[in-house]
Amino acid sequence: MNAREAILARVRAALADVPADEAPEDLPVPRDYRRGHTAPGQDIVALFAERVADYRATVTRTDPAGLPGAIAAALTARGATRLAVPEGFPDGFLPSGGWEWHREPLDVPALDALDGAVTLAAVGIAVTGTVVLDTGPGQGRRALSLVPDYHLCVVRAEQIVDDVPGALARLDPRLPLTFVSGPSATSDIELTRVEGVHGPRTLDVVIVDTADTAATAAPEPSEQP
Repeated sequence: MNAREAILARVRAALADVPADEAPEDLPVPRDYRRGHTAPGQDIVALFAERVADYRATVTRTDPAGLPGAIAAALTARGATRLAVPEGFPDGFLPSGGWEWHREPLDVPALDALDGAVTLAAVGIAVTGTVVLDTGPGQGRRALSLVPDYHLCVVRAEQIVDDVPGALARLDPRLPLTFVSGPSATSDIELTRVEGVHGPRTLDVVIVDTADTAATAAPEPSEQP
């Protein structure tokens, strides 16, 4: 018996007593694990900014009126002038000036030839400093944020949640989800950190503070099982 046959045999043995007419949804999975991994009342937007910066990403906070200027400053600092922009990214967010905005669809060679990409996000996770993209409006397909060497991501303050369970509650598991925790990096070879192997070498995150402050304070943690 080879390894494949051994694994399948174990699966069949584990399912031997399952009725043939039983469906997965007939047995709900308990979801009473701990939620809330920050202190009650903690400023999770500030925590998110701190954790994103820990990953060697550059973080900028601005208000909606200052967003184009913040994007312009970040792009100028990186020397990025030719940027991919996904469908659904608001034109009003983009600064005026000498930038070239390349709208989708773009093939991989075209993406690779650009300086970077500018996208929105679906969710930000404070405790892990993670940005999540789900290919929604303004985010684009995965290739858009993985092929170019530079990624600038705009995250609204109200999109930031305290932990992973809070993020998953907002996300659709049927969509292709991309979790971004800092610039792409690996230490697989001789424990030497190499950036830009599996995605962008450089990441800038612009947080847009709005009047909606409902998500800026950590919620009271629920009871643990």
